[in-house]
Amino acid sequence: MERPDDRTASALRFASELVAWVATPWALSEYSWVLAVLALVALIGLPTVFSTPGDKAQVIVPVPGVVTILLVVLQLVAAVISAWLVWPVLAAVLVSLLVSTTLVTERRRWQWLVSRDRRTA
Repeated sequence: MERPDDRTASALRFASELVAWVATPWALSEYSWVLAVLALVALIGLPTVFSTPGDKAQVIVPVPGVVTILLVVLQLVAAVISAWLVWPVLAAVLVSLLVSTTLVTERRRWQWLVSRDRRTA
């Protein structure tokens, strides 16, 4: 299976990640600035370090496609939960719609990532 053209999915995924990177530390800063920093390091650092070969140009630590999918899901969940905790309802609804759209557009990429796992197993 050939890697799908996911320019739209990538743009939506990046927008959702940006929300997670802003809203999650914001939500956690209420409790601890250390937690806020750790969340930001985890949300940005984990996907940077761990990636599936063929999905990114630079792979530091190769992982199966399922791990990449789980890292994306972590970001999406963080974006939605944090938006609902710290932002007005309208903003949280818009974030929820963004993440829902991202989930739909990610489907082809996720199928490709899982198919890579099957080929290497």
